[in-house]
Amino acid sequence: MRCACIAILMAVPVAVLALPASAQDYEREKRWSDEVVPGLVVGDAVWLDGPGGRKFLGLYTEAAKPRAAFVIVHGVGVHPDHGVIGTLRTSLADAGYATLSIQMPVQKAEAALADYHPTVFPNALERIRSAARWLGAKGFDRIVLLSHSMGSWMSNVYFEETPGAPFAAWVCMGLTGGYGNMRNVKVPVLDVYGENDLASVLRADWRRRMTIDSIAGSRQVRIAGADHFYAGKEKALAAAIDEFVRSAVLPK
Repeated sequence: MRCACIAILMAVPVAVLALPASAQDYEREKRWSDEVVPGLVVGDAVWLDGPGGRKFLGLYTEAAKPRAAFVIVHGVGVHPDHGVIGTLRTSLADAGYATLSIQMPVQKAEAALADYHPTVFPNALERIRSAARWLGAKGFDRIVLLSHSMGSWMSNVYFEETPGAPFAAWVCMGLTGGYGNMRNVKVPVLDVYGENDLASVLRADWRRRMTIDSIAGSRQVRIAGADHFYAGKEKALAAAIDEFVRSAVLPK
């Protein structure tokens, strides 16, 4: 399901996010895991604690002497090994980072934006928190949140709702619209988008830049020739992320 249908409006009352998750398609999640887990070539399937005692899938990839770790949050209606997310979880591990790519809540394939927001957002935020705790329990003290498309919207709301978030940085890819309330973002942000990204992403690049310019260590990067899914430009994307983390997160 392409994200072109997601014209994200960031000015959303935070109160609606307190609604309980309902009508979430857990059967579709199971079908994804039944498809993804047996075919894993790189990394291991792990099951993390989700809201209501439900476990959810994470794909954990070790690195030799990891310098930091990533929680990776995918976009709408896919799984944690899909497309650019699947590429990054392995390429960043090759670059010396542990990665934990997590299954975000999904709805049915024909779902519209209204079926995702606000319905599944509380669950999404809890999954991000659970993933951070899981990596923290493994001893990582430098954890980066990396998100794409609707996952970036979910991550933005996560920061709105999470004072003292444990992440050392946030790599935000393909966020349509501007940033929401950033009062809890106390860490460097890398705002990434493609030269040929969605129109809504391109229109708002100046709004996002104005926000991150006020956050120390933050920057905006446009990946030349890339579309919203960074097809064929994954190496350039991974290199930009690695360079940002080296300069903004890792000790000098």
